[in-house]
Amino acid sequence: MKIFVTGYTGQLGYDVVKEGQRRGFDMIGVGQKELDITKEKDVDAYITELKPDAIIHCAAYTAVDQAEEQKETCWDVNVNGTRYLVKAAKASGAKFMFISTDYVFKGNGTEPFLESDEADPVNYYGYTKYEAEKAVSSILDEAFIVRISWVFGINGKNFIKTMLRIAESHDQVNVVGDQVGSPTYTFDLARLLVDMIQTEKYGVYHATNEGFCSWAEFAKEIFKQAGKKVKVNAIKTEEYPTKAVRPKNSRMSKQKLRDNGFDPLRPWKKALAHYLKELGV
Repeated sequence: MKIFVTGYTGQLGYDVVKEGQRRGFDMIGVGQKELDITKEKDVDAYITELKPDAIIHCAAYTAVDQAEEQKETCWDVNVNGTRYLVKAAKASGAKFMFISTDYVFKGNGTEPFLESDEADPVNYYGYTKYEAEKAVSSILDEAFIVRISWVFGINGKNFIKTMLRIAESHDQVNVVGDQVGSPTYTFDLARLLVDMIQTEKYGVYHATNEGFCSWAEFAKEIFKQAGKKVKVNAIKTEEYPTKAVRPKNSRMSKQKLRDNGFDPLRPWKKALAHYLKELGV
């Protein structure tokens, strides 16, 4: 199976390519330098020549705060880029998987969001990802849309690496304690995505590691497992103003994975332990 992966230079794309290679698949991963997905002719030519069996689209504009000011660039990458790839996938007959986000939801309440719940993004990044979801669904009758959250992996920046860096020079840190969701380890997620792309079980899925926590609780567990003596002060969202609004409830139900025979990802604390070992902490 020949699988084309966008966003290879990012956390998830990198691990998806590595996971596919471990299984003996022909994996072609590209970053922005190899293919600018905002140029439709380039995308068409690339996919026409490559003739992949499947496309896993991990590339995205993910600078959530910057997106509020760089709206044109964010739209171009997240919506237009996705649309061009979907159209190319349809023309070539390739399966298509789009990686989306918990930020498509408003984040109200405390119950986990279902895949069927109405999307209502509260920031521009989330809005573009939802518009991209709609583009996928309007062009292809059958596709995979996988919403993830709070991503961490070996390749790139993430919350865990930031906390470990802070621990080198601080004995306490303020972290938001009223935004709740699920961390997602790209090593675990990549295995699920490669499993999924081999099936015809299309649809919208939520895929994160099991369990919920706040960012403050996440930070406490990072320091605990890493053996760092850093006090975490849980603060309210309003005490840490950002350009983009963040949803307070990012809990997502993963029941659909189980219903379709996919193994859920391990609990996030176990995933964290594996990741810290991977980092050599």
